[in-house]
Amino acid sequence: MLEIIWKSLRGFLKNRGRTFLTLLGIAVGVSAVVITMGISNLGKQALGEEIDSLGMDGISVSLNDNNAPLTISELNEIEEISSVKSAMPLVFETSTIYFHNQSLPVCLFGIDRNAESAISLKLLYGRFFNMGDIASYAKVCMVDSKFAMTNYGTENITGKTITVSSGGNTDKYEIIGILKTGSGLVQNVMGSVIPDFVYIPYSTMQRNMSSNNFTQIVIKTRDDKNYDTLSDEVVRKIERSNNYKNAYNVNNLAKQKDSLDEIIDIFSLVLSAIGAVSLIVAGMNIMNVMLVSVKERTREIGIKKAIGARNIMIASEFLAESAIISICGGLLGIILGNSVMLLGGALFGLTIELQPDIIFMMLLFSAAIGAVFGIYPALKAANLEPVDALRYY
Repeated sequence: MLEIIWKSLRGFLKNRGRTFLTLLGIAVGVSAVVITMGISNLGKQALGEEIDSLGMDGISVSLNDNNAPLTISELNEIEEISSVKSAMPLVFETSTIYFHNQSLPVCLFGIDRNAESAISLKLLYGRFFNMGDIASYAKVCMVDSKFAMTNYGTENITGKTITVSSGGNTDKYEIIGILKTGSGLVQNVMGSVIPDFVYIPYSTMQRNMSSNNFTQIVIKTRDDKNYDTLSDEVVRKIERSNNYKNAYNVNNLAKQKDSLDEIIDIFSLVLSAIGAVSLIVAGMNIMNVMLVSVKERTREIGIKKAIGARNIMIASEFLAESAIISICGGLLGIILGNSVMLLGGALFGLTIELQPDIIFMMLLFSAAIGAVFGIYPALKAANLEPVDALRYY
């Protein structure tokens, strides 16, 4: 076996230029697939974190009839359900904030003091809202770290004040907390399109809007597989308590998240298939190169057969050479693909983790390409008649 590999390596190195171009074709195909699958995995992870940060890993209740109530009373009813882990009121409006003599459009969220667990907010500096803030309709707010860095040049801007327009009222709010929401991917890539998020106590926002209703109630269940049952139970309970029928929409946000993951998987599969086509083209190039190699070494093959070399040894030598070219191209493609991923992550401020399963799979696939497209040249070399081969000049 070692002798076959050594002879294959000699054949591999004999025509370095031609071999390198063939190897490069495999590398391009492999790197394309690695980058595609890496972006897909990163996208799913980042999307999941962004969705979780908006409370989209459970279910949400919203109004189908604006005359119906969605207030503290309905929130208390929902919290009494045994399978509910947590329920949080959410009030939302698009708004504008003012600071440093400039204005900025924002998404304004009115949240409760338990938002940390309900919508996965991570506190970097300062504090979350407390019961006193909610009860006193406090003019306090929390902003994300990107807003702080972009507009103040530092993350910790607790104690600063900004002017917030909410429900037609414009007031000064003290910044009491700096947050890191989700993975930051959406804001890093689309920061100029996606507005910043600002959070204030929901009670303050309700007073500004002169309404007791919530925009939504976000619910997390104790059993991740129990969303459909819980949705039905929530609707029945709150409709029974206030005698409204068909007044509420319940969205299974976890299912929507799964659907988005499936869409990403489909795009990844299509793009990976396109990359795989380039690998097949590279495999055909390997076959062409190996056929040329068989023709160039016809006399050498005849001599080997004349002194007793068996067909299987001749075929193994060419198959091994084809596989080595393909595996080396695969390794180069893996290095190129992961290097591009790491560079892109550094540019966008993202943490990129190497995927051992993808690396192993691409190595196996590269070896398979070399083996499959090397079979015909190997058989052609093995089936040469010694007399005819020795006549070849």
